[in-house]
Amino acid sequence: MESEIEHQNRRCPRLGNPVSLSYCMKCNDNHRPCGKVIDCWWEFFDIKSYLEKTLSTEDFKELVNQKPKDKVTSILELIEKAKNR
Repeated sequence: MESEIEHQNRRCPRLGNPVSLSYCMKCNDNHRPCGKVIDCWWEFFDIKSYLEKTLSTEDFKELVNQKPKDKVTSILELIEKAKNR
């Protein structure tokens, strides 16, 4: 069942394109889950339980407790990353 879940697709609000859960689970720095993974996938299945089983306790707590960056900060970080390429 896990492989079925990982290969489901949904529209990503950040990218505007369909992405799989497996992409969402490793798309951030250091191949960490996207901060919006819970917001995006809760309607499809019990994403919190899945994450608790999949992630370490520390990583799960960090993901659940993180605060999103404001848009300006996110844009500035993306610009800086693009400059450094």
